[in-house]
Amino acid sequence: MPTRNVSINGVRLDDDVVSQLESAIGHVQDGAYWYDPATGVWGTWNGPAVGVLRAGLPTAAPMPAHASGGNTGVFINGRELHAMDVAFLRNYSPVWPGRYTMDARWNVSYEQGGYIGNLALAMRQAGGGGGGGGGKGFYRNSYTGATVGSSGGTSYVSFSDGSGVIID
Repeated sequence: MPTRNVSINGVRLDDDVVSQLESAIGHVQDGAYWYDPATGVWGTWNGPAVGVLRAGLPTAAPMPAHASGGNTGVFINGRELHAMDVAFLRNYSPVWPGRYTMDARWNVSYEQGGYIGNLALAMRQAGGGGGGGGGKGFYRNSYTGATVGSSGGTSYVSFSDGSGVIID
């Protein structure tokens, strides 16, 4: 009988799996979470994205469409986005209902094929005016707490919980 109460993508994890996960990412609080292994984006069950972990962590189940309680008609990697996720994305690009895929480098395509663009680049360009040209600078979204920055060659996205991702 597990002593921990951690579920990811609707499946309760065994204590051994929780230990393996903690070896990879640090302490995991008991709770229900969703995780997109293609991007590393995660959140609490029925909620918006709250951070980015390393992509490709093993999960016990695929990410369900309803994982973040979205009702926006915008799907990325099968998950219907929460309204806060869509509001965040609209800082960088128009967002239309539809089905999209995104990879670990944040390349976005239509689900049936056809490259759209790179979200990390769009975020870097949106924040480029704050730090002195050449694509350098940062942007902080007060609505979501996310910060996007760039040294001109390497970009990062960090979230208020301290998690983040670096994109070369």
